[in-house]
Amino acid sequence: MMHALTNIPIPSILEIRSGIRHQLDSILHKHGFHHALFLFDAFTYDAYAESFQKSKHVTINVQKMEPGQTIQDLIAFAFTLDSYDVVVAMGGGQIIDYGKYIAFSRKLPFISMPTSASNDGFASSNCSLIVNQKKATVPAQVPFGIIADLEVIQQAPSHFLLAGVGDLMSNITALYDWEFEERHGKGHVNAFAAMLSKKAVNSFIRTPMTDLQNPIFIKELVSSLTMGGVATVISGNSAPISGSEHLISHALDKQLSKPYMHGIQVGLATYIMANVQNHRALRMKKVFERTGFFHYVKEEKIQKSSLAEAILFAPSVKPSRYTYLHDQTFQQKALSFLESDHTLQDVLV
Repeated sequence: MMHALTNIPIPSILEIRSGIRHQLDSILHKHGFHHALFLFDAFTYDAYAESFQKSKHVTINVQKMEPGQTIQDLIAFAFTLDSYDVVVAMGGGQIIDYGKYIAFSRKLPFISMPTSASNDGFASSNCSLIVNQKKATVPAQVPFGIIADLEVIQQAPSHFLLAGVGDLMSNITALYDWEFEERHGKGHVNAFAAMLSKKAVNSFIRTPMTDLQNPIFIKELVSSLTMGGVATVISGNSAPISGSEHLISHALDKQLSKPYMHGIQVGLATYIMANVQNHRALRMKKVFERTGFFHYVKEEKIQKSSLAEAILFAPSVKPSRYTYLHDQTFQQKALSFLESDHTLQDVLV
């Protein structure tokens, strides 16, 4: 039996620096692109679209996308397009997801230009879209390139960065869940994907955290979120960066009429699960204290009762998995911790 090496699609372009958006034309030209479809949300269209129309080497067609697009809307739009050789999207998570799926539908390379670092979606191989009137995770295009302008990301409100911190720190609990699954014969850990996910979060943890707007902090956060996204491509699933903590967040999405930011929900659930797993919980607490994550959670007035319901509902979100929350003993431990931890009593209502 032959065992071939895995062929992994990973981004060919990775640019994370201040002012890099001004070099988009030369970057596209360097990689052989001639006709680009450039997607914006309402904010990025007003703020940046005009500057990208003055390209020297590449024909760029700018398009403002309306919010609330369904998967059927995106497919219909994709197949009305003229001949392009690359799709670029600049904005938050929604417009990045639109771009990824449109590129996926037309089998075109996709370039991601995030305006915040609130989660790892700008680097991952799936997206969250409306399917049959419900949000669902669907396959999409692995980005050919990621171009993150630190000047732009610095202008995002600080809670977007805190959400990114919450999403990144979940690598710790997700990896522990993945190992738990393998020990119980329910899954298989891909060693390289696990190593990349672990290196991503460990690299970030060593970053000074007193100033969230510091370019070094933002660059490290974006780089680490990118590595997490690549880890999911290697493993072929979300396990390297998504475990019981994400199930709690998904449960909150289903329960609440107006859910909180994904990374905020995930970060809070990560703190709970790190203590349930008894793994790197003190380190987790220090990161969330130093960055001001807990302070922001307190301002959001998240209800303890909502989290308790989410912990109970979480295993049914993905019954095919076997995280710590799928074991009733640890599920009860999570509920007990929710009621007894001093930090949670302070930041929740």
